[in-house]
Order: sequence, then structure tokens, then C-alpha cells
Amino acid sequence: MSTKIHYLESVDIFRDLSIHDVEAINDQTTLMNYDQGHLFYMPDDPSETLFLLKKGRVQLYRISPEGRKFVVAILQAGSIFGQMALVGQRMQNTFAEALDDCVICVWGQAEVEQLILRKPQVALRILNSLSERLIQVEARLEDATFKRIPARIAGLLIELADEQKDGNVLRGYTHQYLADIIGTYRETVTQTLNEFKQEKLVRIGRKTIEILDVPRLQRVADS
Repeated sequence: MSTKIHYLESVDIFRDLSIHDVEAINDQTTLMNYDQGHLFYMPDDPSETLFLLKKGRVQLYRISPEGRKFVVAILQAGSIFGQMALVGQRMQNTFAEALDDCVICVWGQAEVEQLILRKPQVALRILNSLSERLIQVEARLEDATFKRIPARIAGLLIELADEQKDGNVLRGYTHQYLADIIGTYRETVTQTLNEFKQEKLVRIGRKTIEILDVPRLQRVADS
């Protein structure tokens, strides 16, 4: 079995499909490699394409009229994203950018439409995935409204550590990027992280942040 078919079988939205159906999707999708920083789409991009993230991470973000960046979501392997009104993926005013070197399965509109007509359970799983993402965005906006900056940063560090499933060392996140995620200024993030360092909650290295005391950091996040 090819690596691509094995990957498609592992994607949650396809878990109800037979091997025959997965092989058909394998024939309809194109496996592509993209470098870190690649823009998959920008606001009002007319493309009708869905992307299946096989490897790497992708950030979805918006830019305010004042030029401030707000990260809507960080997508991990197995996620879907793109521009396709057919499945409720209409991302006006949103950018999609590769955070790492990425491997992507590209899926065209006609093929998606054919599969959904034959297998409506795929559409339901896509909608469930998008609903979960919307809930995460709403939770982030709620934190921005009601929580202090230290609590938001502490919660973000724990969230990122949980998502990467690679211990408690975060790699490759700049202070500016963390600021973009929670909607604040880089200087504020730097000052807060230095306070966490003094309290021995984290250890800060070159492009690394190691969480030293998860329970205490969680208490800060909950405050």
C-alpha cells in the first residue's frame, strides 16, 4: 500500500470509507511539497480547492486594517483547509501560510462534490471538523476579552505543548509569533516570558521555550 493511501486512510473525514473509496481519492488528489512561508491562499482568492495537511503545520490568520496580525488557527497534520463554498470553507479575509515545510494532498472541487454526493458522511465529518475549529477560535476570542495577558500566554504555551506531542519544549516559536496568536505586542510577550522565567515556570533558549512546571503554569492559565 502506498504511503499516500495509508495517509488518506488515517484522515478522520475518510474513516468510514472502504479501501476502494480511498484508492479513488488517491487517484484524484495530488501530493505536493511546499516550503516554509508558502502562502496557499490570500483574502478573496477565487480558488476552489481543499488541502489535506499530511506533514507540517499551517497557520490561518487575518490582518486588521491597522496592519495587526491575528492568528485564527494553527493546523496540525490531518487537518483540512482551503477555499470551497460547497463544504462551508469560505475564508474571506484569511491567509493560509506554511509554518514548516509541508506535504499536502490537493483536492479539486469536482472530485470533492462527487464524493460528497456518494458519501454524505464525509460532508458531515468535514462540518464537524470545521465546527471544532470554530469553537477553538471562539475560545481564543473569549480569552482575549476576559483574561489577563499572563493567563493567555500560559494557556497558549500549554496548548502548543499538547498539540506538538513532543514533550514540554516548544521549538521555533518567536515572541512575535506568540504575540500574533493572542493578539498582543511582542514586547508584552517578552516581558511576561521573562517573568515566567524568574518564577521558574519556563526556561528560555534560542528559539525554544521549555515548560518546567506544568501544574503551576496551568494555575496561571486558569487565573
